[in-house]
Amino acid sequence: MRVVAIDTIQLGAYPNITFVELITDEGLTGLGETFRGPQAVAAHVHEAIAPYLLGRDPRHVEAHSRHMLGGYLGFASSSAETRAASAVDIALWDLWGKASGQSILQLLGGPVRECIRVYNTCAGYTYNKAGGRRLIDAAAQDAPAEGPYEDQVAFMKRPAELAHSLLSMGISAMKIWPFDPLAEATRGTSITRAELALGVAPFKAIRDAVGDRMDLLCELHSIWSLPAALEIAAAMRDLGIYWMEDPIRMVNAQVLADYRRQSRMPVCASETLATRYGFRELLEKDAVDFVMIDLAWCGGLTEAKKIAAQAETFQRPIAPHDCTGPVVLVASLALALNAPNAIFQEMVRAYTTGWYTELVTELPRIEGGFAYPMTRPGLGTELQPGLRARPDATVRRSEISR
Repeated sequence: MRVVAIDTIQLGAYPNITFVELITDEGLTGLGETFRGPQAVAAHVHEAIAPYLLGRDPRHVEAHSRHMLGGYLGFASSSAETRAASAVDIALWDLWGKASGQSILQLLGGPVRECIRVYNTCAGYTYNKAGGRRLIDAAAQDAPAEGPYEDQVAFMKRPAELAHSLLSMGISAMKIWPFDPLAEATRGTSITRAELALGVAPFKAIRDAVGDRMDLLCELHSIWSLPAALEIAAAMRDLGIYWMEDPIRMVNAQVLADYRRQSRMPVCASETLATRYGFRELLEKDAVDFVMIDLAWCGGLTEAKKIAAQAETFQRPIAPHDCTGPVVLVASLALALNAPNAIFQEMVRAYTTGWYTELVTELPRIEGGFAYPMTRPGLGTELQPGLRARPDATVRRSEISR
């Protein structure tokens, strides 16, 4: 079996996502995905990865991973090179599974659990869809709802109601980011006592409404200075927060370790890091309690499995990230069901019941607060029929010359 063509597919309605499809001489296809910088990602796929991969056996996944992540530049971060490699790597696993008649979960070594607990990242339908805005302004809060799960508006305006809604679905963990808008004025360098009270209020409202039935995760998006992040931690300390995620920019593991020690709060990091080398220092510096991996940014499934194993040697749990696209959710779930130290699979209910369904044929069953494995070979899902023919679709192909 040989790769004879590589397609990148981008949609105007979802401009952050790049899908990759690998086509073989046996008629099998493999599907991958990454997020952000789509033009740069597509360029790297066609200009650098395609000349290497075309004509090769896609089942040599480890060899291809080492090549794609071993470039002279871009290898040490979640660069366009790494994001492109991540998408292609996921597609290679999908092809391998289809060729062998096995799911990628089975290829990873099989499940260590039948299902895994999910937490709901409380984004709405348009969050990260077009411009990737984290903040939500007053106009957005007053816009007509696109569906029943405008959860980002809800956590700002109706946090107790939101918590009850999630619990009614069996979801007992939720992640929100009410501090983000408060960073805008000073670019995260400082925060006032009045602003602290505003940021804490949704957490307190949820805790008052549902008590300890809900685990609360605080996302800080790497936008705060160390002193400001410590102020936030002090204000949150009595609320029983499950983790503080990416409280500072992930550029200095020692500073994050200082934050963890001084804040006395559990730290989760980081969706923004790539490859096992990016995570090594965090673990060695004792800077992190929970390791978050994004398969679309870290180097793909091949590298994510190594990061998970590395975290396990430091007795740290992992929690695969997905607030971006459906293919990454499916691939991440396979890792979460396989890795002994996985504790969560992230989900966004506005996505899994909304626009994800427009893009792929099948999604994982999420029921009673748990996600269950896909069953078909490979990823177990495909792009929706007709997606390539959409008026807003841009398809670029590299293929073996005939």
